[in-house]
Amino acid sequence: MVLCSVITGCGVPAIKPQTIGSRIVNGQNAISGSWPWQVSLQLPNGFHFCGGSLINQNWVLTAAHCAAAVSNYRVILGEHDRGSNVEPIQIKLVSKVITHPLYSRTTINNDIALLKLSSPVTFTPRISPVCLAPSTISILPGTRCFTTGWGQTATTTSPMILQQTGIPITSPAIKTNTLSYQCCFCSVSIVCFPQGDSGGPLVCERSGVWTLVGSVSWGRSNCDTRFPVVYARISQLRSWIDRTIASN
Repeated sequence: MVLCSVITGCGVPAIKPQTIGSRIVNGQNAISGSWPWQVSLQLPNGFHFCGGSLINQNWVLTAAHCAAAVSNYRVILGEHDRGSNVEPIQIKLVSKVITHPLYSRTTINNDIALLKLSSPVTFTPRISPVCLAPSTISILPGTRCFTTGWGQTATTTSPMILQQTGIPITSPAIKTNTLSYQCCFCSVSIVCFPQGDSGGPLVCERSGVWTLVGSVSWGRSNCDTRFPVVYARISQLRSWIDRTIASN
């Protein structure tokens, strides 16, 4: 299965990420610029509250609960160290926020939103889009993918450096005593969510091309390994993504 054509320029970082030997507990510092689709959603005062993924020059994908949480936020691209003032970042305003029409705050199903940027992004070696998982993609349980973000790595710590974590997929759906999440990927809870990581990418690699298969939705903030982390499942939401971008 071809996940994405290299001709499109998506999913192929100019700066290769370190994926061999990556820790799966608490994450580790990413190589600067190696996850070029990672964005930070920030308040005007620089406070980071959610992540997101650049999917083309004009659009960012994030969680619906992030997009609806606050207003007047900015999209920061190309950032690695949030404490640095010298990184070649790009700052974009959001001209349109579109949340999935079936997003439910009760069940947290369809927890996805698209942010249309006020002006196109200029692609650089540190800023480029990720490929979107096609609706036909199949991710087998046990597949090791990666999630990235500036969310908590311990119950009281938020890093300044972008973190990466290798995550084995456990199931395409999860059922609890009261709720059923069918549009999700789940992973073992080896990082703390959703404190700052919500809306960020879950990506899998094949033949050198990285594909966005999930967007961080929710999980236990106390890192309880008895509970999974849940991601919005991009393949099941792909048709809505395509239609929304085409009509806006």
